[in-house]
Amino acid sequence: MTEAITTTGSTVPRRQLGRYLRDLRNKSRLTVRAAAAQLEWSEAKIWRIETGQTSLRSLDVEAMCKVYGAPQEITEALMGLAKETKARGWWHSYGDAIPEYFDVYIGLEEAASHFSWYESELVPGLFQTEHYARAVIRADNPGVDNAEIERRVHVRLARQTLLTRLTNPPMFDVVLNEAILHRPVGGEETACGQLKRLVEVSELPTVSLRVIPFGAGLHHGIMSGTFEILRFPVNGNGQDTEPPTVYVESFTGALYLDRPHELERYNTAFTNIWESALDERASQELITQVTRELGK
Repeated sequence: MTEAITTTGSTVPRRQLGRYLRDLRNKSRLTVRAAAAQLEWSEAKIWRIETGQTSLRSLDVEAMCKVYGAPQEITEALMGLAKETKARGWWHSYGDAIPEYFDVYIGLEEAASHFSWYESELVPGLFQTEHYARAVIRADNPGVDNAEIERRVHVRLARQTLLTRLTNPPMFDVVLNEAILHRPVGGEETACGQLKRLVEVSELPTVSLRVIPFGAGLHHGIMSGTFEILRFPVNGNGQDTEPPTVYVESFTGALYLDRPHELERYNTAFTNIWESALDERASQELITQVTRELGK
């Protein structure tokens, strides 16, 4: 088994908070100089906040949101996120200080330029069909009314525009455990439709999709479980605009890791998983074969 995983520091919420505040400032058509003047701060302080280099008090966030004309619900969400910038570790749990609709992961997903992704149990959300997504979301949210289920399905499908984004679409290296192909989520018809969708997605120029077969034996994914490594664009100096981040989702929340030794461990795991998997063509053939067997 792997050694215990520790939580990351507060860099992820700082970066995310800075990104949201920068977007609010831009939408309000305020320059850094104008914003600093209204807040009676230095321009350097605004820059440090927007680049995630400093933690923030909730009162400071409230003041910035007031200057930027942010709605009350956004202000409250950002104030909740500000509390996490001082935390020793960064856990994001739905329904806590940060509301569900204000998902930190979605912001990172939108900004990422490359995903290294291993899934052990379910088709990744970005690759799910509407029927498959509905079955998963309904099972994960017992007692939630149909209107809310449909809203969450809509959000999941809307995120899939990343796959075909016209400007700088991200690249995906994705490995699926073979068990995913055989699991008839939502029934056989839904499962067959999902497998056909996987073949379609695998043909996109931005997607490299592999399947790790049962016959691969022991590999690092068995120890690590599902995870993603998100990497971000480089600037004009060839430096990352943001440090790579590992995202690990659990039943009650999610873990964001960005320390060098954590990244190294997950990079090693993904390399092993990738090399243990079938190549892209053989993976397509396996998916097609399972689709035929399931459809009989």
